Formats: sequence, structure tokens, C-alpha cells
Amino acid sequence: MTTMITYSAEVKQAMENKQPIVALESTIISHGMPYPQNVETARVVEQIIRDNGAVPATIALMDGAIKIGLSDEELELLGSSPDVAKVSRRDLGQLIATKKIGATTVAATMICAKLAGIRVFATGGIGGVHRGAETTMDISADLEELAKTGVAVVCAGAKSILDIGLTLEYLETKGVPVVGYQTSQMPAFYTRSSSFDLSSRADDVKMLAGMLNAQWELGLEGGAVVANPIPQEHALEESFINGIIEKAMTEAKENGISGKQVTPFLLGKVKELTEGASLVANIELVKHNAKVGAQLAVAYNQLSAQ
Repeated sequence: MTTMITYSAEVKQAMENKQPIVALESTIISHGMPYPQNVETARVVEQIIRDNGAVPATIALMDGAIKIGLSDEELELLGSSPDVAKVSRRDLGQLIATKKIGATTVAATMICAKLAGIRVFATGGIGGVHRGAETTMDISADLEELAKTGVAVVCAGAKSILDIGLTLEYLETKGVPVVGYQTSQMPAFYTRSSSFDLSSRADDVKMLAGMLNAQWELGLEGGAVVANPIPQEHALEESFINGIIEKAMTEAKENGISGKQVTPFLLGKVKELTEGASLVANIELVKHNAKVGAQLAVAYNQLSAQ
């Protein structure tokens, strides 16, 4: 396994010193935002994690290995290359064997983080059950990964383009805790709330860390969703963004968009139809998740060291 995983100098030192580390996905860089905002955001997010007492570990596949922590040059390459593969669980072996550059989704990032011993991962939003999945069976691999891989995912809920109700039902069936951070409702990515109440809430990171520690000390499989709402000042109005999403979904269907291409297409179309407002919101919620993720990693690190 050591030949398939490499660590940046910063991450390696953090591991040796038993410092808290936060994993970061790379699909959000290569497929979630346009260049150069994607690389700029990635660097800002990494610095936010450092400023809050943890070490960032952006994960990607390069040169036939899983990279845990990227250099500035590697971030630039990832954000500007036109042919970066989108990597989920099923793609890891192929991308490592072919030595192609790949950006990790939530599912793949969770796998890589767990292999590296990293328990906290900050991202934008998780994948989930797509609208119309009762006929298309389009369900993100993120949900299955959450059911079996012990990593906490700090996010702004499920992406608004998904069926949030069915996503929560799926997670409940799989026994995945969904904990609202300072909220009792499931956030909906661009908006702070949805019509779906959560059964679990934590108002500080120490409580979150205690819940995670207890789950894993009991030997229970799987991760957890830490649902962290977008800051109020950057949230979009619910009826406005829902109307935009419906229009984007109609265009996707008319253009025969399916599979891995659905989410990038819809996010791009939403950005276009909101005249860039969704991109600003996306960047701000990722930054907020990074801050909470770093604080959680510090609290969990202190607790697990006792």
C-alpha cells in the first residue's frame, strides 16, 4: 500500500507529530468550479484549515499513486487540465494502473482518507438520490461509502439538485448519522434549511467529536454527515434557486445528459442561470465547511489522544 499512497511534506510532518488533519476532495476543483476560481478557492480553503489549527490534505490521483496533500503546482495542474478524470470507488484501480490524473469525489476521498488514517473530511455537499431516481436508479456512490467507511463528512447538506428527502431516507436505512451542526433542519446547499427535520443536532464541535468517537469506539461501521448550513449572508432565496434547478433539470433531460455528467452539467447551468450567484454561494459554503471541519478535527484529535 505504501507504494500507492504518497504524502506531501506538510501532511507527513503532521502525521508524525499527531496533528489534526482535514481531508479535502479534488473533484470540486476540477469539475465543480471554473478556472481560475477553483484553484484560488482551493488555496484559500487550505489556509482556512491551517488558521483553525489543523493541516489540510487535498487528495487526488497522479502518477499512479494516491496523493494525500498537493503542492501549489499540483493544485494548478489539477485545476487547469481539461482531461482530469472524475474518480469514485470503481475508478481507483483503473486510474492508479493507467497513471492518469484523477480528481476524487466524496466517495473516493473518503476511501483515501480512511487509508491514510484521516477521520475528518470537509467538502461542499454530498451526492445523493437524484430526482426521478425511482425510474433512473441514479443514486450517488457517496451514500454507500458513508454506510461503510469511517470518515466524518462536513458539508452543507446534499446538493440542491438532488431529492433531499429520499437521500435522507437512504442514509437512515444504511444507519448513517446525519447531525445538524447548530441546526435542526437539513440544509440544502445554497439555502440554510429545507422542509426536512433532523433527529440529531450538535451545537459545538466537542459534542460532535464525542459522538464520532463513541460511534467508532463501539466498532460501528460507516461515517457520518455533519450538516453545516451555508452562512446566512451568502444563502440564496429558496424559491428562486428551486426554480432555477427545475429549469436546469429540464435542459439536462432534453440534452440526454446522464450518469457522471449530470452533476457538472446542472451546477454549470445553475451558475449560468443565476448569473454567477450560485458560484459565489458555493465558494462561501466550502470555506465555512473548511472552518468547521478544522475545528472538529482539532476537537476529535484531542479526544482520541486521551
